[in-house]
Amino acid sequence: MKYLQLFILISIHFCSNAQVPAYYKQSKSFNESLKNIIHNAGLDSTWDVGEDGKEQISFAVIDLTGKKPVLGGVNFTNFIYPASVYKMYVAMEVLKQVNNNEYSLFRQYIVKPPNDVDRSREIGFDPRPLLKNGDTVTVNYLLDLMITRSDNSAANCLIDIATRKRINKTMHDNGWYGSEVTRKFLKRKFEDPGYDTIKSTETNALHAADFMFKIYHDQLINPLVSMQMKALLGRQLDTTKLSTGLPKGAMFYHKTGWWSYYTNDVGIVDDGKIKYIISLFTPVTEEVVRPKLKEVSQRVYDLIKGLHK
Repeated sequence: MKYLQLFILISIHFCSNAQVPAYYKQSKSFNESLKNIIHNAGLDSTWDVGEDGKEQISFAVIDLTGKKPVLGGVNFTNFIYPASVYKMYVAMEVLKQVNNNEYSLFRQYIVKPPNDVDRSREIGFDPRPLLKNGDTVTVNYLLDLMITRSDNSAANCLIDIATRKRINKTMHDNGWYGSEVTRKFLKRKFEDPGYDTIKSTETNALHAADFMFKIYHDQLINPLVSMQMKALLGRQLDTTKLSTGLPKGAMFYHKTGWWSYYTNDVGIVDDGKIKYIISLFTPVTEEVVRPKLKEVSQRVYDLIKGLHK
């Protein structure tokens, strides 16, 4: 309980003070170009998100094609509900613990309530069955389900394995204050004591983009964890968001998230020549925002390609 109270106080302090790491260069012209892309896509508004009040997007792009990474965006320090995107933070800690030889990827885990929440598959064409009470699966299987299919039951199991306390210690070690994993993917009445009244998980485009930047440079914990994360993200089955605006020859290592009003996507784009990170969190329903995501993705790719002719 004392940890949770301290964690909330730290988060409140740092949420309004997210700092841009010194290893990023910022360019006024790059920033203006990204603002224009967001404006033309009609995403520079304020949306009503029900009980959550009013919300704006959080958007960041890191151009990796040149000698030094260039960061730009719109409201990239704005904290917003990430939906399933924060499953990548959980995966990081699990892989860190595996790397520390605390357990194996092939350790067996028995699924138990209330973690078995899914009643339908997030990706309809994925043939793997839903996890249910009593299933015995490996940590590796849970990781793949959580990232590639965005399986909520798998995420709940892995949050229990990694523990929120240790996930958030690693988040703090990386400077991502305010982006702590506070909740599992289930109703509050089923949460562990202390987490049933805690604030919902939030993140921002800067933290999510910086997470991907560390993966790109093999610096997320270490090269092994970074490469394992990249392999998982490269098998993402949801290609209905920013992926739709990319050319067929581009690889996208990414994690998506969607729930209620929120539709998000963040990842590394690499076509062999053009390389960048794009991180976009929107308080807009999926059916409304999909064409806008495609437009933003296309225009960001074209912008960076044009900068490096």
